[in-house]
Amino acid sequence: MKNLLFLSVLVLFFSCSKKNTSQLKTLQGDAIGTTFSIKYIEDSTIDFETKIDSLIKGINKSTSTYIPTSDISKINDGDTTVVVDAYFEEVFHKSAKIFNETNGEFDPTVGVLVNAWGFGPENEVSDLNALKIDSLLTYVGFNKVSLTNKKVRKMYPEIYFDFNAIGKGFLVDVIGRLFDQNKIANYMVEIGGEIRARGVNQDGISWKIAIENPNEDGSRTFATIIQLHNESIATSGNYRKFRTTEDGKKYVHTINPKTGYASESNLLSASVISKSDCADVDGYATAFMAMGFEKTLRFLEIHPELKVFLIYADENGEMKTYISPHLNVKAI
Repeated sequence: MKNLLFLSVLVLFFSCSKKNTSQLKTLQGDAIGTTFSIKYIEDSTIDFETKIDSLIKGINKSTSTYIPTSDISKINDGDTTVVVDAYFEEVFHKSAKIFNETNGEFDPTVGVLVNAWGFGPENEVSDLNALKIDSLLTYVGFNKVSLTNKKVRKMYPEIYFDFNAIGKGFLVDVIGRLFDQNKIANYMVEIGGEIRARGVNQDGISWKIAIENPNEDGSRTFATIIQLHNESIATSGNYRKFRTTEDGKKYVHTINPKTGYASESNLLSASVISKSDCADVDGYATAFMAMGFEKTLRFLEIHPELKVFLIYADENGEMKTYISPHLNVKAI
């Protein structure tokens, strides 16, 4: 299946060699166009693999733009009779919240532009110019859609939903809630780099996560290590998913929903950490990439509940980092 989500895997797991009597179990596989790795500690014989597979299928049926028969695909095609499920409803309301908080910098109706720039499941627009972009912006805006009695209403039939920028984090949460419901206190769920962690690892310490440097040459180096204390983390960056035209112009997958353009800001990578759901930090990380470094700092002033590790380019083009004052990091 084609990639459902476009954010690169920007975090890796660090584990200790120390052993104890706790039983660590690991599940790995593919989901929503990327990979997942789940680690948890428990002594029961619950078949989580089958349960998780069922959850993945449910999410795909609801919100995958790459499945023609999914609810979101039907809605994008203009079907006004679709009665959405609880998954779609929660993603819709979370998206509306972050859309309002970021003044539209996060906007899942940007899908028509994602397709136009060649990063979506639909055909891209050839010779995309300012006039065509301005025309497509008519169909962008989460304030142009509503959800009433589980049915979506669109101001324009051309409006195209794309929950990819929040979808990985949402599936992480859904799987995490499965462990919560089964009273599993210590677990870590990772899907395509987005993570939700609870409790401690097999060594009795908080789960350790490494954050990558934004290397465009394909190499992998790490900027720092952090520990998650019953928190979620999501990272967004444009250094792996981009296109370069014959004349050397670079287009990134984070489309600015206000301008309609696929040009990168001075923010190279945004890692967001919070005790909120992973879907929330997933959405914020995407919004920050569109905002750029300076606007992100102003946003963080009124949202102290969010911790960040930001990698940005200064006025001289040199790579710099910004770390929230209340975020503890460890040098590598």
